[in-house]
Amino acid sequence: MPSPFRPDLFAGKVAFVAGGTSGINLGIAARFAELGAKVAILGRNPEKAQAAADGIGALALTADVRDFAATRAAMERVRNELGPMDFVVSGAAGNFLAPVLGMSANAFKAVVDIDLIGTFNVFRGCHDLLNLPGASLIAITAGQAVNAMALQAHACAAKAGINQLVRVLALEWGPEVRVNGISPGPIAGTEGMARLAPDASTQDKHFARIAAKRWGEIGEIAEAAVWLCSDAAAYVTGTIIDVDGGSQVGDASRVDLMKGLA
Repeated sequence: MPSPFRPDLFAGKVAFVAGGTSGINLGIAARFAELGAKVAILGRNPEKAQAAADGIGALALTADVRDFAATRAAMERVRNELGPMDFVVSGAAGNFLAPVLGMSANAFKAVVDIDLIGTFNVFRGCHDLLNLPGASLIAITAGQAVNAMALQAHACAAKAGINQLVRVLALEWGPEVRVNGISPGPIAGTEGMARLAPDASTQDKHFARIAAKRWGEIGEIAEAAVWLCSDAAAYVTGTIIDVDGGSQVGDASRVDLMKGLA
């Protein structure tokens, strides 16, 4: 599908993407670069960050988002080398499947620290480095924030916290900064879906539950991020946008069952 955005939409803009070395976050960073933005991506692994940055013509940065001082230093480098940031995306995340009784306190804490504390560190650390007014911040969250999922207590807690952080920051930082979240559904080509649906049978079960009856694409999440950072979304803040094919509205597999009863 052709993009509705003009090729020079973000010319002269500066974007920072935490967790931008792979998957959805790299897709967002690449799309911002395609639209003319000067982009910096942050990852924990220097070699992986450099390789990803080289692929899209971005500045590579290395830090662990759980470390506020290191994350802040990376963003200061962005301001010094590229200019004040117009767009900041916080997407670093950790996850695994485990029941509560099979999860250590440290394991639970690790996901909360990466997802929730990491998002706080990125957003708290960037504020005085932003191009104000008009900056746009995006947190990558997930459906677990609002829908409980077995084996995902850590992710559910972390993402719920991210959603509320988005809303609080929108209140405190408006009107100079807009703060929103994107909640992706099952997205093809991501590590998460490779783990959750490793074979055709499991994929079919997932498809049956999704209203759109397909995986989403990384590019579709990137286009949502572009829209949120564009002037078209100038009146949108404090919002979590589901880009999920309707997977959060209910179990679509029950539709055929109900039709059979009608």
